[in-house]
Amino acid sequence: MEARATARQIRGSARKVRQVADLIRGKSVQDALDILQFLPKAAARPIEKTVRSAAANAMNVEDDVVDIEDLRIKTIYVDGGPMMKRIYYGPRGMASRMKKRTSHITVVVAD
Repeated sequence: MEARATARQIRGSARKVRQVADLIRGKSVQDALDILQFLPKAAARPIEKTVRSAAANAMNVEDDVVDIEDLRIKTIYVDGGPMMKRIYYGPRGMASRMKKRTSHITVVVAD
């Protein structure tokens, strides 16, 4: 049985969020939550929230009763989201473009 959770338009570039996602891919949900709780990266908080959501989705399926210790992270992937384009001002009156990147996180857990 599988359960899925998606977090969309999370502030942070997909490249930085993928570094955190690679640490927990294939691990059990409890081990992944322990790793994410003590990881000093900003991307760990939204990934932890998404993993908890996927685990809750798996436990609330009406057909089966699943314990959180039995769940493993089957797949986790991070896609790029829309960019907010802003302007920052440079020397001699020039302006440059700043891209504030976002990402979409998808977590699939299975027993």
